[in-house]
Amino acid sequence: MAHDWHPDFEQLVDAHQSMVFSLALRMTADRGLAEEIAQDVFMELDRNLVRIESPAHACFWLRRVAMSRSADALRRRKVRGIDLWVEFEDVHGTPAEERPSPLSTRLEQLLAALPEPQRAALVLRYQEDLTPEEIARTLQAPLATVKSHLQRGLKLLRAKATTHLKEYVRDRKYVEEA
Repeated sequence: MAHDWHPDFEQLVDAHQSMVFSLALRMTADRGLAEEIAQDVFMELDRNLVRIESPAHACFWLRRVAMSRSADALRRRKVRGIDLWVEFEDVHGTPAEERPSPLSTRLEQLLAALPEPQRAALVLRYQEDLTPEEIARTLQAPLATVKSHLQRGLKLLRAKATTHLKEYVRDRKYVEEA
């Protein structure tokens, strides 16, 4: 396939490393594993650089590989019998302005508790702002399946949020009144 664009590996890493890491982190809820996945994704990019046809293709390719590697890592963890729940990193020592809010942390935990296909669809939809059609291409899944994952994932997330965030709001209100 002839094309005039010649990808530069370092520029692609600079442009997309935060997206790749963020996808892996949201999928695995494990910072160390997300770093390993991101590194693997970029090593694979280096090996496949000649196949990248355009900046848009690079972004699409990186998203697809990041999601695939994250799903692989989750399956390996499940097969080994390791508990899938991984606590988010300890924020001690992080400046207060960089710490996620308790509500944000709780929402991340609820997202991490969703089944992997639903979490993948929701992360791509609401973090990456992809359309259902783009998500289907990225995940190499039928459009109807993606729409189902989005619908079921949102329903499950809402149900979990209704239960868990009501407790959070009650606790916050109690703390503020005290």
